[in-house]
Amino acid sequence: YLHQLVRDEKGKKMSKTTGNVIDPLEIIDEYGADALRFTNASMASIGGVLKLSVDRIKGYRNFTTKIWNAARFAEMNEVFEAYEPGLTPTPSATVNKWIIGETAKVLSEVNTAFEEYRFNDAANALYAFVWGKLCDWYVELSKPLFYDGDEATKAETRQTMGWVLDQALLMLHPIMPFITEELWGTVKPGRGMLALTDWPELSSDLIDAEADAEMNWVIDLIESIRSSRAEVHVPAGLKIPMVQVELNDAGKTAWANNEAMIMKLARLDSLSEGPMPKGAITISVAGGTFALPLEGVIDIAEEKARLEKALGKLAKELGGLRGRLNNPKFVESAPEEVVAEAQENLSAREEEEDKLKAALARLSEIA
Repeated sequence: YLHQLVRDEKGKKMSKTTGNVIDPLEIIDEYGADALRFTNASMASIGGVLKLSVDRIKGYRNFTTKIWNAARFAEMNEVFEAYEPGLTPTPSATVNKWIIGETAKVLSEVNTAFEEYRFNDAANALYAFVWGKLCDWYVELSKPLFYDGDEATKAETRQTMGWVLDQALLMLHPIMPFITEELWGTVKPGRGMLALTDWPELSSDLIDAEADAEMNWVIDLIESIRSSRAEVHVPAGLKIPMVQVELNDAGKTAWANNEAMIMKLARLDSLSEGPMPKGAITISVAGGTFALPLEGVIDIAEEKARLEKALGKLAKELGGLRGRLNNPKFVESAPEEVVAEAQENLSAREEEEDKLKAALARLSEIA
């Protein structure tokens, strides 16, 4: 397995003359070897040029911090004291069943990627799982179990969290050996080196289809509410009511099982049933429709004016970028990295435009 030349972030060959050399020893001193290793692995697609940037390395340094903070959360909730290594949990709580299944899924992805020498796919799958599923969602969704659950629920959550952390450290170790080795000894001291531990083997039987469907429904609902609030600038800390317009039996069960989590994480103060109220935005999920009444919560006219102004400014930028890229002389004569940068900027601005238009459409729906 070989990757191509390591270039700078704009695709230029590194050279002392150009002054764009990234010294790995300086990077390791500032951001750590794990961040540099994970950056290289995440970009090492077969046959692809590796464009290295300090900003990307900083991002993966933040990833190592995220892992450390998740372990710290586990320690604060007595996971390390109660956890029994080697014992696969058999939980009853849906959220614990879900994260065990997600762990089995990502191991399968990582195994396939390593077998096919697609190290970037392995790194990206681990990043999505560890940051998104474990450190963000599972840590948040486990809080009601730790804070309000009975002793049996707390015990199974401690065993599940310890087990999932162990599997994550094992899978990350080939790419990030230093922080994983340190945390391995912290989670349960005295059990030998992580580097000498067998690679995990997890059965697909660990995936609980019902728990998977329920928790993905809960996460989709929370994300939809959060994004809808953010689009129309509802203050982040403000709790608002929500109306259940229609919901099937599966949705009602998922809501009933996870009401406390949803209300807390989506910043809601109540749920009522009824028709679509005036001045509300629609939240659509599998099997149902909810509404967020925003009349009196935000100044709709002022927010529409802000969005329209932002769209007008963005339209000028898009016009300039499209003009350059549609000009054959620019595309033919400009350096390859300059054209690529313009294309990336255009894609980013178009994505921003789509978001602003979606927000404006939501406000028009209210009006």
